Amino acid sequence: MTLLAHGVGSRTDLPIPLGLALYGAGAAILISFAALLLFWRTPKLGGPASGRPVPDAVQRFVDGTGTRRALQAVALALLVLVVAAALAGPPETARNLAPWALYVTFWVGLVPASLLLGPVWRAVNPLRLLHALLSRLLPSTPGAGRLPALGLWPAAGSLLVFLWFELVFPGRAEPGTVAGFLIAYAVVHTGLALWFGAGWFAQGDGFEVYSAVVARLSPWGRRADGRLVLRNPLTNATATPETPGLAAVVVVLLGSTAFDGLTRTVWWQTGPGAADDSFSGTAGLVLSIALVAVLYLLGTRLSGRLAGQPLGVQPQRYAATVVPIALGYTVAHYFSLLLLDGQTTWILASNPFGVPGVDLFGTYGNVVDLTAVSPDTIAYVQVGGVVAGHVAGVTLAHERALLSERHARASDQLPLVIVMVLFTVGGLGLLFGF
Repeated sequence: MTLLAHGVGSRTDLPIPLGLALYGAGAAILISFAALLLFWRTPKLGGPASGRPVPDAVQRFVDGTGTRRALQAVALALLVLVVAAALAGPPETARNLAPWALYVTFWVGLVPASLLLGPVWRAVNPLRLLHALLSRLLPSTPGAGRLPALGLWPAAGSLLVFLWFELVFPGRAEPGTVAGFLIAYAVVHTGLALWFGAGWFAQGDGFEVYSAVVARLSPWGRRADGRLVLRNPLTNATATPETPGLAAVVVVLLGSTAFDGLTRTVWWQTGPGAADDSFSGTAGLVLSIALVAVLYLLGTRLSGRLAGQPLGVQPQRYAATVVPIALGYTVAHYFSLLLLDGQTTWILASNPFGVPGVDLFGTYGNVVDLTAVSPDTIAYVQVGGVVAGHVAGVTLAHERALLSERHARASDQLPLVIVMVLFTVGGLGLLFGF
């Protein structure tokens, strides 16, 4: 069952030879890098102050307290419904709404939602509403002064916990387990927000930070004065603050997606993962993230050394350039999951508690339409997502180099570009069972 493994499954139906795809993808990165060196000699993407302001009425609606509270109330009601369905609905995973709603519609769907609408979960997050209500009873925030020093490291930890639960925990698809996770997540993060203040969600809530990171490639941006603007998505990414922990967030996302691909290879299923237990899964997840982290640190620090910059500056400075790479992997892995298995959520939503005779939307008797997207389309999106993500990453890295070094040299950027080529080839290899 796809849900149990998550992801799109092992695909060997690539409509072009795998070797050609690997060589072509690697060559695309190198050719893009060469073209940037020849024709992109000065910063071109603009800065945080750039962008076209939206009409005042749109800004007031988007930032209005009433708008956000209404959205959060709807999200909270849906959260309660999902938990209730998990506890009182059909016990079988295939017939229970909760696992499909969490792992497919919410987790995977958060990516296109954030790309189209910006950091949408910041406005919709139901835990912000819970915190606002509870903070009236507990107005003191003893840890507020310590929050800025934490950066995004708490979010990296939060995401790692969820991804371990999603990809490793043996009973992750059981409805009762899903309910327990959602309740525990709400209690922990609401409690931490009461301690640190509402700012906790923007730094510690993994889902909210994930949405904000993906939204760095949306056309919606903010100027320093808070003005909502429309601008080039690459400009948004370039304007990403060098926040401590951002690199960790991106590395966790990239490494976990790589592990998801690894678990669907024959080598893993007949070797280290044959036992299908928590130990082998945890070890594989940690090692996958560690390998991505080592390669990223090696590439950025070597680039920094060649450029004569202080040790430790580059990993933080270039973290935003890895965002499109992580996004490309996510699109490649989960595109068909959302379009195919995502149909199950809407089918089950018509009768969330499995009551005989109930069919709210007239879809409960439907079956998943596996012809909604063809294997060729899936394969092209997979290759295109990975390659486009890396080309965008190389472009952002070059722009960052131009902004930080007046005369950016090819030799300074080459180590990071080589790492990106390795990510490209390795990512495609995992996607197609190499």
